[in-house]
Amino acid sequence: MANINLLPWREKLRAQRKREFGMAVLLAVLVTAAGLFFWHRYNEGLIEYQEQRNNYLRQEIARVNKQIREIRDLEKTRKQLIARMKVVASLQSQRPLVVHLFDELVTTLPDGVYLDSVVQRGKIITVQGKAESNARISAYMRNIEASPWLDKPVLRIIQQKGGKQGAAEFSLTMQQVVPKAEGDKSSRSTSSTNWISATSASGRSWSRRSRSCCCVR
Repeated sequence: MANINLLPWREKLRAQRKREFGMAVLLAVLVTAAGLFFWHRYNEGLIEYQEQRNNYLRQEIARVNKQIREIRDLEKTRKQLIARMKVVASLQSQRPLVVHLFDELVTTLPDGVYLDSVVQRGKIITVQGKAESNARISAYMRNIEASPWLDKPVLRIIQQKGGKQGAAEFSLTMQQVVPKAEGDKSSRSTSSTNWISATSASGRSWSRRSRSCCCVR
């Protein structure tokens, strides 16, 4: 005799499939949520790591910029010191020139010639004075040419006052020169200064002196 199942098996099967589908959907949602959570945490970690790197780079950039400013300040100070050292070396090399200049002005001056003024601009010296005759002026120019510290006398103006017996007023220019021995000393002093300025970034602070033109009445 055949057995007939009268139970609602289709409804049970449908309900079981619904439960299985719901479990699968729930599992998929949980897996997706977990994946999204870990992906979000991973991105946050990357962002945090990049922020740390950015902060480190900003700190290093600020430190390097500070060092660059310090180097620029040191370079500026070095250039100022080098300029002062060159001025001092130049003044030291020219210090004896003034003494020799006045000495030569007296030595080369012949009898019968009187100077009213002496003006120096650089190496060019302009003198104005009076002479008893033109021959005295010629002798004065010869003495200048023979001097080791003076050279290239040029007579600019000559005027005879009071006829032939009167004094001759004249204006004369000459050039101050340095003898070879003195020039070698000056070159050695300048070379020493250049060597010091090239190898030293700091030095003593020197006061700058200015040289003024001399005018003798």
